[in-house]
Amino acid sequence: MTAELVRGQNHPLPGTRLEIRVSAGRPVVAGATLGDDRGRVHGVEWVAHPGSPTLPGLEVSKQAAADHRLAVDLGALQGTVHRVSVLLALPVGVEGPATFRALAAPFVAVTGLDGTEIASYTITDLDAESAVVALELYRRQGAWKVRAVGQGYAGGLADMLTDQGLPEARELAAAINEAVARGLARSVAAPPPRPADGTRVRTASQGQDGHPAAPPESRPDAAHPDTAQGRPARQPGDDTPLAPADRPSGGPVDYAHPRRQTTAPPPPAPTAPPARPGEPAQPVAGDATGWSMGERLYNQVWGMFEDLARTTAAYRSAVDFADSRMEQELDKVLSDPRSRIGDTGDAARESARAKHADLVARARAALDRDLAQLAAEAEVVEPALPPAYASWSSPAWHAYRAPMEIPMALRLGDLHLPERVDLRIPMLVRLPLERGLWIDSGKALTNSFTDAAELRRLAMDTAVAHAARLLAAYPAGEFQVHVIDAAGAAASSLAPLVEAGVLAGPPATGAAGVADVLGGLTQRVDLVQMAVRGGVADALPPDLDIAEQLLIVNDFPHGFDDRAVTQLRYLADEGPAVGVHLMMVADREDAAAYGPLLDPLWRALLRLTPVPDDHLADPWVGHTWTYDPPVIPSNSQILRQLLGRIAVARRTGGR
Repeated sequence: MTAELVRGQNHPLPGTRLEIRVSAGRPVVAGATLGDDRGRVHGVEWVAHPGSPTLPGLEVSKQAAADHRLAVDLGALQGTVHRVSVLLALPVGVEGPATFRALAAPFVAVTGLDGTEIASYTITDLDAESAVVALELYRRQGAWKVRAVGQGYAGGLADMLTDQGLPEARELAAAINEAVARGLARSVAAPPPRPADGTRVRTASQGQDGHPAAPPESRPDAAHPDTAQGRPARQPGDDTPLAPADRPSGGPVDYAHPRRQTTAPPPPAPTAPPARPGEPAQPVAGDATGWSMGERLYNQVWGMFEDLARTTAAYRSAVDFADSRMEQELDKVLSDPRSRIGDTGDAARESARAKHADLVARARAALDRDLAQLAAEAEVVEPALPPAYASWSSPAWHAYRAPMEIPMALRLGDLHLPERVDLRIPMLVRLPLERGLWIDSGKALTNSFTDAAELRRLAMDTAVAHAARLLAAYPAGEFQVHVIDAAGAAASSLAPLVEAGVLAGPPATGAAGVADVLGGLTQRVDLVQMAVRGGVADALPPDLDIAEQLLIVNDFPHGFDDRAVTQLRYLADEGPAVGVHLMMVADREDAAAYGPLLDPLWRALLRLTPVPDDHLADPWVGHTWTYDPPVIPSNSQILRQLLGRIAVARRTGGR
């Protein structure tokens, strides 16, 4: 049972591996400090914040957000740490409230890894404060407890850190505020409210990684590379690639997201006749805003996702209200002895049930109407999607040609809700990938797939299909794929990639092969990082392949020693920023022997499954979306044909 704490109250913690969930209604900064037995913070290395989000046993969010999940492993903390203080602060120098007075009371919950709440605390009575110590986890006589604190500071982060004894409090507060401001400058605005008349407002959304435009774990896109360096944005319609001199960092290495216009594009020209009065508008592919058809379709898919989330949330809310109202009316009947029995009580109960049925029926009718309109739109949009957004059954793949530049996004599957399982929204993630992918071959999926060996094979087949899509999305020769198959167990799944000759080298097997591939990619990350940070990208070795790289790791952690595991974590953390991406095919339980060491690795990856699974939690409206992996039609040769065309494009320079 959850303990609902009040200020100053404490509660024992049953375990050491926890999540701390924060809900504030508006973007706030979440961080944590480590304190000694007197609560003193010894230095900046004892503070986890958006600019430095990870400490041993502690990980916080990298940006300001309305909802946060902080990961804590108390068993991994240093022995000198006796207290973990969870901090919340309002972003400085950006639009938004300056004090907590303007916000609803923030809510903080301590949960187990399975989501079970242990203790919760609603931080009330905040006024002019702009930073607050929400709660603290503290060690007492060898056991850990949680205490509700709610101590606010009108002077913000600087005063809070000073109060905890940090010598460099003001300098660190300024650095945190700067890191948060940079993150918010790249963030995506909240989706616009839906008008009362039910029509959709389409905006030039910049998208998020993981939503179809982005289910869970969303992250903002990179800032516009032109305007970020003080250059004026290119004119609308200018789709020509930038010359090397126009690229950020001054050299041939450019891993920024596709360039986006900083001014709003004109609305799309209507291509369908206006609807008759009382009839819904006829759906049209590409009716969202955007400078190109690809951007319009991307934003249209994002709008469809928003609409499905909203209309389903409205239906569920109406049903919850109907249930609550009926329960209240029935309780009222039962509370009056005069109406418990006899005709009066029966009539009251029948009336309550009738009202409930009427409310639910009206809510379902509105839902069915909206779902029918979305289904009609999906039927129009799906055939118009380009290869990067299209399903494997789309005819667009038969006309595939290597692109001249990478598209905005890539389809990694579909999403649906139980209210209408046949209405699927494409799950699009932005390119280049900002997070690695984890194809789960775990035992948790065997409830729907009983053959564990077949599930592992299917997971690897899925990874190969995703890799083929990534290869197809990039211009010829600008994306390389490496494979580690330490035990050589995935030969049949890897056959299409090997036979087409599109891999950077033969799949690595054995301890020596694992070490060679990881060593080469780690060295590449180091070199490119130094060159980009130093602004000397032209000084990279001439034989260094500056194409983006993907590493597929099968059956992790088999064949990995401690050094290899460390290198893998390094690639997952540092690789995406310099064009090295990771795709793991693994069962998390197989890596349990490493303990919490690998927890940050799994959290850094977007989990996908080879079979349908309802594991994607949407923090926006609280839905749990079912993910459907992309399925190649039975007996189809489209994968091998596609890889063959990619191989030809590489040999002919893209022609």
